[in-house]
Amino acid sequence: MYDYYLGGRDSFPADRNAAARVVALFPQVRSTARANRRFLGRAVRFAARQGIRQFLDIGTGIPTADNTHQVAQTVAADARVVYVDNDPMVLSHARALLRGNAEGRTAFVDADFREPAEILRSPQVTEVLDFSLPVALMVVSLLHFVPAEDRPEQVLRQLKDALAPGSALILSHATDAFTPPEIAAHVLRTYTGAGTSLTPRSHREVLRFFDGLDLVEPGLVPVHRWRTEDAEDLGLTSEEVAGYAGVALKPGPGIAT
Repeated sequence: MYDYYLGGRDSFPADRNAAARVVALFPQVRSTARANRRFLGRAVRFAARQGIRQFLDIGTGIPTADNTHQVAQTVAADARVVYVDNDPMVLSHARALLRGNAEGRTAFVDADFREPAEILRSPQVTEVLDFSLPVALMVVSLLHFVPAEDRPEQVLRQLKDALAPGSALILSHATDAFTPPEIAAHVLRTYTGAGTSLTPRSHREVLRFFDGLDLVEPGLVPVHRWRTEDAEDLGLTSEEVAGYAGVALKPGPGIAT
């Protein structure tokens, strides 16, 4: 569905049908998805410019434009990226389409966010990433698909605990704070009817995911307002981009935030 919103061609009929219903109810979902993708690019470039050369991207989805390794390796050719998803179709597409350059590395893990220990001990992760050095942990447009009963805060905390000082958390999350309640309810029913859990969260609820880390400026803001560089973002309003985004660094000795 996300690829459909972005205007891509890598989606399935069921995805397109459900996504089309969401677009009919909430046309802003397209601008939300596109602004979110631009945020990913800005955040990855920020992390790479901080000297981070390792990225753990959980909830990859079917590859689309400007994937994490492509962005990171334009800043640092030796950047290493591990993609994680629990959909076998996604992993099949990822292995076929996501290739790093000669200096960097990419790997793919078939695992579920809700099982962080499995992710952290997987051979692909331990071979490519060194957790004694900073890692950018990415959960971009992921956590709103994890309901409260699956304990997303506790799961994320286990992943954050594995990070070295100087690591980054790159996060975006859907919200219904700017959406009329009747439209938000219709969108939620459409996702549920398609077999997908959706849990939009408030600013305060999303902010809790950053506990223990130091948010970098401008903090947790509507996704199109995080260090905006793009003319497309400058013309958007919060009502058109129903999501929050932020980046935080893990403090530690000698780490300036």
